[in-house]
Parts: sequence; C-alpha cells; structure tokens
Amino acid sequence: MESPQTSGTINLRRLYIKQLLDAGEKEIYSEETLDLFLTLEQFREKIENCQQCPLGKVRTKFVFGCGNPHAKLMLIGEAPGRDEDLQGIPFVGRAGHLLDKILKSVNFTREEVYIANILKCRPPENRDPEPEEVQQCFPYLSKQIEMIKPQIICCLGRIAAQFLLGAKSTLGRLRENDYQYDDVRVFVTYHPAALLRSEQYKRPTWEDMKRLRRYYLKINNLPEEKFG
Repeated sequence: MESPQTSGTINLRRLYIKQLLDAGEKEIYSEETLDLFLTLEQFREKIENCQQCPLGKVRTKFVFGCGNPHAKLMLIGEAPGRDEDLQGIPFVGRAGHLLDKILKSVNFTREEVYIANILKCRPPENRDPEPEEVQQCFPYLSKQIEMIKPQIICCLGRIAAQFLLGAKSTLGRLRENDYQYDDVRVFVTYHPAALLRSEQYKRPTWEDMKRLRRYYLKINNLPEEKFG
C-alpha cells in the first residue's frame, strides 16, 4: 500500500503532467518528463492519447505493450496489425497465436515475458514504419525497456532489429550475431508473420529460440532443459 507521502508525490506529478498537457506543452514526452512516471501503467495512461505523428489520427487503439512488468525476456516487434489495432494488445492475431506456440516450445509462457512494438500505432495497410514515425515513438519503447529492465531482448523481424540496433544489415546477417542494447543482450529472429507466409523460416527460428533459451538458463544458473 502506498504511504501518504508517496501517494501525495504521485498526485503532484499527475497534476504537473496535466498542467503541461492543458497548456499544450510539446515537451511532455521528453526524457526528463518521462522520468516522472513511476509505473508502466501510469506511463501508459500519460501517452496513450499521443498525437506526435500522423498515425495518432488514424489508429483505432494505442497499443502500448503487455506482459510481466518484471520480465526477464522482452520481445519487440515492428508495429500493430489490424487485430492489435482493434484490441489495443500486441500480437493477438494469427502471428500472435504462433508466437505463443514458439514461446511454449522453449518453455516460456506469454505471462512471464513482456511484448511491445517499435510503433504503438498501426501504419495504414500495415506498411513499414516511416523514419519520422519511429523517431517520435521510439522514446516510449526505450522508456519501457528502462523500466522493465529485461535480461534479454528478442527482436522479431528485420525492421524491429534494424531500428533497435541502428543497423542496416539484412535479417539473415543480423541473425548471425548477438548484440547489446544498453547492456541488455539482444537476439534477432524472424517475425512470426514470416513463418505464416513461408515454412522455410520455421527451422531457423527454432534454432534461434533454443539458443536464446540456453543463454537465459545460463545467466540464471538454471539446469539444462529439453525443448518442445
């Protein structure tokens, strides 16, 4: 339970943010202001009406992210699709159901991971994100990573990997190496939607996820496991 002092501090910060919003303050989404948010839920409440790029005017729902706020594994996709835009939850369509199966195959559950996207709003016709859209939206994802403090990030697909890592390589080349993002180990694999389009990606995705799981077990001093 919050102490009266903590509750008062939160209320003061909420009032401060509201005053900035009412005044039309554009710096509301600066890193300095984002540091005021104490929880992911408070953070979501403050940014879910974002109009910083044109996607804010065409979305159905803002897709913040979902999962365990203390997740050791964070999965990052590209952007919401049609089903996600309607429900406000990432990876709930066919690709999302396949992602659940992929996680289960290496002994993760959806409830213990955190899932988000590079963009919080669906681009029209599911087109690739524009650089300007990513520039406006990426600080939100960066803040989520900072708050969740995962041990591992898994980028799902080329676009997520390129934007998170600032790389221009093909997905094939990106998969060949491991990376760091603010001291967090980053793995790269195919987006589940790619597996739905072509079964040839299933085997390499399986290999990627087994490697990720082995690393997870190693850094947490857990015994070896058999996979699905």
